[in-house]
Amino acid sequence: MSLRLPDGGRLIDRSQTVSFTFNGKQLNGHPGDTLASALMGAGRTILGRSFKYHRPRGLVASGAEEPNALVNLGQGKTHEPNQRATTTELFDGLTATSQNHWPSLEWDIGEVNALIPRFLPAGFYYKTFIHPRAFWKHVFEPFIRQSAGLGKAPDPKQTDPDRYEQFYAHTEVVIAGGGIAGLQAALEAGRAGARVILCEQTGHWGGRAPVDGVEVDGKPAEAWINDAVQELEAMENVHLRLRTMVAGVYDHGYVIAYERVSDHAPASDIPRHRLWRIRTARVIAATGALERPLSFPGNDKPGVMLASAMRDYVVNWGVAPGARTVVVTNNDDAYRTALALLDAGLAVPCIVDARPRAEGALPQQARARGIRVLTATGIAGVKGLRGVVAVQLCAQDGPGTVTEDVVCDAVAMSGGWSPVVHLWSHCGGKLTWDQDGAFFRPDPDRPPTDQHGEGFVACVGAADGALIATSTMENASIKTRKMLSEIGKMVSGSVPAVTAATEAPMRPVWMMPATAGPKKRAKMWLDFQNDVKVSDVQLAAREGFESVEHTKRYTTLGMATDQGKLSNINGLAILAQALDEDIPRVGTTTFRPPYTPISMGAIAGEARGTIFQPLRRTPIQGWHEANGAHFEPVGHWRRPYCFRRKGESHRAAVNREITATRTSLGLLDASTLGKIVVKGPDAGRFLDMLYTGMMSSLKPGRCRYGLMCNENGFLMDDGVVARLDDDSFLVHTTTGGADRIHAHMEDWLQTEWWDWQVYTANITEAFAQIAVVGPKARAVLDKLGSDLDLSNAALPFMSWAEGKIGGFDARVFRISFSGELSFEVAVPASQGRAFWDALLAAGAEFDATPYGTEALHVMRAEKGFIMIGDETDGTVIPQDLGLDWAISKKKPDYLGKRAQERPHMTSPDRWKLVGLETLDGSVLPDGSYAVAPGTNANGQRNTQGRVTSTYFSPTMGRGIAMGLVLHGPDRMGEVLEFNTTKASPKGETPKTVMARIVSPVFHDPEGEKQNV
Repeated sequence: MSLRLPDGGRLIDRSQTVSFTFNGKQLNGHPGDTLASALMGAGRTILGRSFKYHRPRGLVASGAEEPNALVNLGQGKTHEPNQRATTTELFDGLTATSQNHWPSLEWDIGEVNALIPRFLPAGFYYKTFIHPRAFWKHVFEPFIRQSAGLGKAPDPKQTDPDRYEQFYAHTEVVIAGGGIAGLQAALEAGRAGARVILCEQTGHWGGRAPVDGVEVDGKPAEAWINDAVQELEAMENVHLRLRTMVAGVYDHGYVIAYERVSDHAPASDIPRHRLWRIRTARVIAATGALERPLSFPGNDKPGVMLASAMRDYVVNWGVAPGARTVVVTNNDDAYRTALALLDAGLAVPCIVDARPRAEGALPQQARARGIRVLTATGIAGVKGLRGVVAVQLCAQDGPGTVTEDVVCDAVAMSGGWSPVVHLWSHCGGKLTWDQDGAFFRPDPDRPPTDQHGEGFVACVGAADGALIATSTMENASIKTRKMLSEIGKMVSGSVPAVTAATEAPMRPVWMMPATAGPKKRAKMWLDFQNDVKVSDVQLAAREGFESVEHTKRYTTLGMATDQGKLSNINGLAILAQALDEDIPRVGTTTFRPPYTPISMGAIAGEARGTIFQPLRRTPIQGWHEANGAHFEPVGHWRRPYCFRRKGESHRAAVNREITATRTSLGLLDASTLGKIVVKGPDAGRFLDMLYTGMMSSLKPGRCRYGLMCNENGFLMDDGVVARLDDDSFLVHTTTGGADRIHAHMEDWLQTEWWDWQVYTANITEAFAQIAVVGPKARAVLDKLGSDLDLSNAALPFMSWAEGKIGGFDARVFRISFSGELSFEVAVPASQGRAFWDALLAAGAEFDATPYGTEALHVMRAEKGFIMIGDETDGTVIPQDLGLDWAISKKKPDYLGKRAQERPHMTSPDRWKLVGLETLDGSVLPDGSYAVAPGTNANGQRNTQGRVTSTYFSPTMGRGIAMGLVLHGPDRMGEVLEFNTTKASPKGETPKTVMARIVSPVFHDPEGEKQNV
């Protein structure tokens, strides 16, 4: 039974009491407790249930590596599942409930699964939910959905009341870990004058040193730690952050850190979590090491814990999991736990050591204190239903024949230590196998490198394999000084002397006993959370899952919230044995950030509510809002759909805007169109690969329309490219495509064409762009006054010029999306509103009419111009739209070219773009399908085309449409039958509309109006 010790607990304040509830029962703890230590002190041994077999689970660890004690925290709006009790600091009023059980934690009906393990082996879900097929929808799938997951997801209708924020920082050195290695590294860097951020994920400094009885410079480790923290706090160039985990290291010195600001003391006036986004020159990982469990029968029972964790609970929080503890180990470190238990007044009947000899300083101390030490011995089983009542001993190198029963109520196990190397691995650092310590550690010859090929991550102390305290400090100093010298920071001085008991070599033990039979191996647990046993990994190997990644997925070893912190090395070793391979040849699974879970709130930061997706505004947005604009969402923008006047319908407003533009003068706010500068010696070559047409041959001062395809050959964007000078281009994209296309460019430049000399910049919001459209377009610009010659001879269609218009700095493009005479004028964003107002004033005599996106769409459809997202849907290629003329015949390659040569892309049966006119002049329903004779296998009518765009055209006085039709261009004049897309009353024949195939260019087919 767990108990609170009468004294001790270096981290708790026994003078105060804190109340909390667990599963509805009020319990007490002390300030400084974690939820785990408070529950242990309250005598709660079962804290959760395992995933598959619903076996009772108690505490195994004391930190972020804890796989079992996952709880729901809070209620209602503050409910949060899958929180580790070991890292949750106790506060008054904390509410927690256990998870993954029904009807109660103590009596869970799901525990019946533990009685039929032979029917639930590794990968059973791949094997058993196949037949009969009809059972999937109504039996198997509902069962899987009901069983999946651990905690209960928060109510999506409840709004999280807490506040989250993000913080950006630039520094020279980020240090992850505040143990003695991390503190020493911070002292070295701080004294050298480097800007340092030191992060420690727990609420206290020093790591394991104070618990393990380490001395530094002749005084207890805790005294040295306090002195070191005081010195660091006095340095202006050093920033200390407790409760902050370095979660991930990325390219170019980008580091993510996760700070739990007020979880330990909830308050409404400060954020709950903070996400740090840091740029740094160097990263020092002083992340320590994790103790490994031992795999023996019954090692998952409540009361079986890691030896180091048991030591933590006794020394740090003054609690213990039981009164009589058996220690089982393959190394000397676990003897510290036995001695700490004795110091706390608890009994240690024996220490079970798998090694043939145990003659080191720590074993000798244990013997001197009267503890029986049994060498070459293992555990054959743990007795007890919901806890530990005794252990069965056996010879380690035998099959598990029981030699003795030892009465106890807790077991402390230690299978050795593994350096925490995730930060080293995040950016490609490789690992090497340390045969003596039986762990993977950073390979100094294969470090993660920055953009200059220099190593920018260093592991120090235990994270580098220096597990013995006497070598930890020296390792940290040497590695830190080397890294500081690489960034021009020098430091000298002596390294603090560390005193600790020497340790004899450990013996790798992957199964206990070593030659256990099938029944015992089926009770040896590797992954406590996911119920993965030694026998499961061996079964995976027998069934051909030889890759460690495949074994992980087949057995679920190291998945879910655990991520293999305790189980992976043991699992790798068992797999290696089963395959008769060395552990290094089997390899490791992938280390992915974050190291421990990060709240979604911290990832979102302030992006919630009205600023969840901030709306982008053009410089002219205020005028639109004040003048009756009806808005529609376009990407992250809200663009005017039309400008309604009093008593006017939307359609009437659109018709008025179109008529005014075609007969006199229209103004369009085109500032949202993407504008990307592409510059460099290889800019033309780069654009030739991105576009289907040739861009490198474009002359400065000229423009060219271009189509952009993805690598699968499908259209993804279009726009006009203007050549600014010999090595600079301005790429216009669709409104919704600017960010996406810029990312597309950078993706190819950084991953495929990284050696090309090209620079890109998204300058969309740097300029306001106004389309001045209609027969009076040139007249209004001339009226404003310009040092540019805007005549057709001087500035022909598809050309551009730069100068002054009405005193404004302007870049004028002769391009048209309406088919009318058109000038798109770009001015600096700061001048955008003033230029708009000047155009309205100068254009008053021409009845200057602002128009919106719907008028824009109708006019472009009247001209047969395509719209990305209307005529395209991710399956359309340029050839489908009759745009073969925009595909260069001269260049050998472009993105999508080879894909467009596939048989199904060149098939004559692909639907092609045509114009459509209804026989009665009505407007075809958007998305309507052209029906064909016959029906398909489902009894539905066959189709031979669909409508892509459809509008009422005031210019034509009738409905017009564009669509993709089977053999469409070859069927001009043919009449097709289109469905209405609306369901008809039962028993009635669906209504259809008849439409004739015509040219997609309805207005000014010769282009005379845009070329005047």
